[in-house]
Amino acid sequence: MRFALLALLAKGPAHGYELKQAFEARLGAAYPQLNIGQVYVTLTRLEKAGLIRGQDVEQSGRPNKRTYELTPAGHEAVAAWLEEPSEEPRVRDEFFMKLALARDTGMADPIGLINKQRRHYLNLMRAMSRLAGVDEPGNPYPRLLVDGAVLHLQADLDWLEKCQEELE
Repeated sequence: MRFALLALLAKGPAHGYELKQAFEARLGAAYPQLNIGQVYVTLTRLEKAGLIRGQDVEQSGRPNKRTYELTPAGHEAVAAWLEEPSEEPRVRDEFFMKLALARDTGMADPIGLINKQRRHYLNLMRAMSRLAGVDEPGNPYPRLLVDGAVLHLQADLDWLEKCQEELE
């Protein structure tokens, strides 16, 4: 969330609730909603790190609100983040660890684990399919997020087939 907030602040100053709304508007219902408490904790950390600068703004009849803007270091951090490739392939995968150790424990059958994981992925794919029908005019990002999740799930299902073939 750290870099997402910095990227949103690249458009201009905003307060925490505006950042939460902008994030959710851009990514849509398919992406988990942000916890507003976590947004403010992250903003405090970014300010302490010198990546953003906060300023209290008076409001009549309401408590002051704090708006934030990027510092030059924050601009550099966002630019560097946008330029670097995202994550390596998932080599540290919890399901794979369970699969690799199941037979040794004597507590689970690897093929049974594969079948349970397959059912889980299929249920997730059905949930994603329901979200796929939600299209926001002028905002392709929610649909692209759902499409990406479905493609990842399909790849995971294909990988489970390969695992089952190897282990049978």
